[in-house]
Amino acid sequence: MDLGMEGKTVLVTGGAKGIGEAITRAFAAEGAVPVMLDRNPEEAAAIVADLEASGQTALSREIELTDLEALAAVTAEIVETRGGIDVIVHNAAGNDGVGLDAGPAAFRSSLERNLVHVYALQHFCLSALKASRGAVVNVGSKVADTGQGGTSGYAAAKGALNALTREWAVDLAPDGIRVNAVIPAEVMTPMYERWIQTQPRPEETLAEITGTIPLGRRFTTPAEIADTVVFAASPRSSHTTGQILYVDGGYTHFDRAATVRARP
Repeated sequence: MDLGMEGKTVLVTGGAKGIGEAITRAFAAEGAVPVMLDRNPEEAAAIVADLEASGQTALSREIELTDLEALAAVTAEIVETRGGIDVIVHNAAGNDGVGLDAGPAAFRSSLERNLVHVYALQHFCLSALKASRGAVVNVGSKVADTGQGGTSGYAAAKGALNALTREWAVDLAPDGIRVNAVIPAEVMTPMYERWIQTQPRPEETLAEITGTIPLGRRFTTPAEIADTVVFAASPRSSHTTGQILYVDGGYTHFDRAATVRARP
């Protein structure tokens, strides 16, 4: 299926690692030009080189997303050099464990790391998106639906991201801009692998979590998230907006009877 993404300029925040890297590679495979907005220049450069070696294209801009002045400047530079922006993927975030005991200052800081830059980038790109009648995909988290405990800041940010998906879809519909969200649950990324290794019994913990995922009793892959993001952003999804799409093997919404650990 030709998704109609050839030559499209796509901003991917946090595009050099984990799910973000998979999203970058998936857009490049469709002929788009993903631009990684990321604070990991070495990883981003390696992805650019790897894609170029296979005849694909990607770009990167090193940035700390919480530096809003720098974010405004890099956005303006991309619009000038690329001639516009067609898609934004708000992917960058981190489950930072800021809970109720952390206090208001830590909570505010968590929102700055996980939410404020999303609004800021959307604001800075608004004219360019209107000109291209582009698309936006927000990468959320099942934590906004299920809760997790001990992570008030991240949960609040991801809950707000779901709300902004609907708000922006309404706000921008007259401009032909579509806004959707893709929600991962249990995705095996390098960050997740590191967390597993911090547990007292990593193999048992991994097996326990895997057994609660109804479809296939396996983790979602980053590529499965990325493929849904690309489709949602593409013209082949041209009448889909304001939707919150769960790519999680049924983990978030199935009855608990379906998510108990599979019997051996």
